[in-house]
Amino acid sequence: MKKMEVIVVGGGIGGLSLALSLHQAGIEVRLYEAVRDLSPLGVGINLQPTAVRELVELGLGDALAETGIATQRLNLYNKFGQLIRSEPRGMAAGYRWPQYSIHRGRLQLLLLKAVRERIGHDHFRSGLTFTAFEQTGGRVRARFRDRYSGAEVIDEADVLIGADGIHSAVRRQIYPAEGGPCFAKQLLWRAAVDADAFLDGRTMVIAGHFHQRIIAYPVARAAAGKLLTNWICQMTVTEAAPPREDWNRRVAKDRVLAAFGGWRFPWLDLPALIEQSPDIFEFPLVDRDRVSAWTFGRVTLIGDAAHPMQPIGSQAGSQAILDARTLTQALMAADDPVAALARYDSERRPAMNDITLRNRSFGPEAAMQLVEERAPDGFAGIGDVISQDELDRIASSFSTAAGLDVETVNSRPAYVRSMHGGASD
Repeated sequence: MKKMEVIVVGGGIGGLSLALSLHQAGIEVRLYEAVRDLSPLGVGINLQPTAVRELVELGLGDALAETGIATQRLNLYNKFGQLIRSEPRGMAAGYRWPQYSIHRGRLQLLLLKAVRERIGHDHFRSGLTFTAFEQTGGRVRARFRDRYSGAEVIDEADVLIGADGIHSAVRRQIYPAEGGPCFAKQLLWRAAVDADAFLDGRTMVIAGHFHQRIIAYPVARAAAGKLLTNWICQMTVTEAAPPREDWNRRVAKDRVLAAFGGWRFPWLDLPALIEQSPDIFEFPLVDRDRVSAWTFGRVTLIGDAAHPMQPIGSQAGSQAILDARTLTQALMAADDPVAALARYDSERRPAMNDITLRNRSFGPEAAMQLVEERAPDGFAGIGDVISQDELDRIASSFSTAAGLDVETVNSRPAYVRSMHGGASD
């Protein structure tokens, strides 16, 4: 039987995880990335235990431990720094795998290194921008443009996967009238800076409410005993969304301090972090509306190309990795790739559509907004404002919907069994 061939468009976290998963399953894969030389750009993300499990089963557990920080707790506070809820995370919560806070760019390079070592440099093709696909004769043909020479490159395979992010060119061909992402009328100012540890050095904090909040967590060990600390200031704005070319633009510290200059707490001095940060970047809070299908014949989507969501509950990167693993599982289980892609779509899309909508309503952090509405001037005791039972219901409802509950993550069978021996490569 002829070996299945897959083309992956996009070398982000989802695309790289998919390439590694397909290789692990014995499926031939060629990955195309528009950027010629990837560099460790971006700031921090969180990988949930369910996604860390998949990377461990890809043989990347030691590299993750060396690169990121195993997060032990998540603390939610009001805008005055009063504690609303503290919950254990990762192995401290009973999972068999950690939750990692990690620098996005360093994670991408970690995955890229593994891809080049395992599938070979000739199967990772960079500097090529996807332009179009066509399905014919039981195959899918993809067209790319060399960003430097202008030459056209054509490749054919049994399957084409769009892993090319929120501005996906693959998705745009499927849904040409969709338009741009949906702007939620909020901006995020983000940076990562070497700083002294706050709290125990392994805690993620979120403070504020729906219209103005901060997020901070360490993502790596740094020199002189410091930690590379990721921070985000997020707030509602009245202006229109910035144009795409201004996404990720640098902003002056004064603009951020004008809104968050008073956010000093006993456990974190946010203005000091802002002052210490060499570069601060601005992003619009965006997602896309749900679509009725990701899969069309031999073409499908994963990650932000399929279900771009607001960064609530630390979900986007983790779910892209799960997309990669469940898609690989479907391709391994079916002789017909068209049927496999349809199965993947039917299994993943409803849950991701649900999470996208939940994130628009503040996801698992909804308790912070309830506390703001009930006690805008602060509280003497959190039990006077919201019960522990209500806090637990909010958290468990989201984790169950996202497939993050401890029992599900710990007990489910592996998605991919390696063709090279064992569950991990």
